[in-house]
Amino acid sequence: MSPVPAPTSDRLGDYLAADAVVDHEHPLIRAWVDARRADGDDPVERAKTAYLFVRDEVEHVMDAQDSRVTWRASDVLRERVGICHAKAHLLAALLRAQGIPAGFCYQKFSVLHGLNAVYLHGRWSRLDARGNRTGARGEFSLDEEKLAWPVDAARGERDLPEIHPAPAPVVVDFLMTTRPGAGWYEKGLPTAL
Repeated sequence: MSPVPAPTSDRLGDYLAADAVVDHEHPLIRAWVDARRADGDDPVERAKTAYLFVRDEVEHVMDAQDSRVTWRASDVLRERVGICHAKAHLLAALLRAQGIPAGFCYQKFSVLHGLNAVYLHGRWSRLDARGNRTGARGEFSLDEEKLAWPVDAARGERDLPEIHPAPAPVVVDFLMTTRPGAGWYEKGLPTAL
């Protein structure tokens, strides 16, 4: 059973903030949001649209065997590629740009896996926009967790229940300092927060 997601900040505004990574005020992010304003005012539908876009239209570097390294949300949007953490940065930016609080969550496998939590209907729900290839099974659901990867406690894997307002510094530092190249994601992905 997955842990109940718990925010690390009691200020909902922290989950709407822009910074160098979640740069939701960037013109590319704003243009993406503005182009979808006609989709309606329902925040759940807007969140689902953003989720499906990131999951299905932004390639995961491992699936695509792509050598590019992206970490800033606007760069992920422009390049349409990123590792799970980068995709989570973009999803948070697209949600926050629409006034929907979003945070960052992690799972511990052999390395850290990044995903999001979204605050809708007065509660937090975790979403994993990793991309449904190579066995991943993430789906948009606010009622039941449908993450890309189930954890196996017998193998030492675990869900980390914290919802962080900003991406983990160890993840951002890794992505910012990694050089592009074949298989870069196999060389030193963080294993702990």
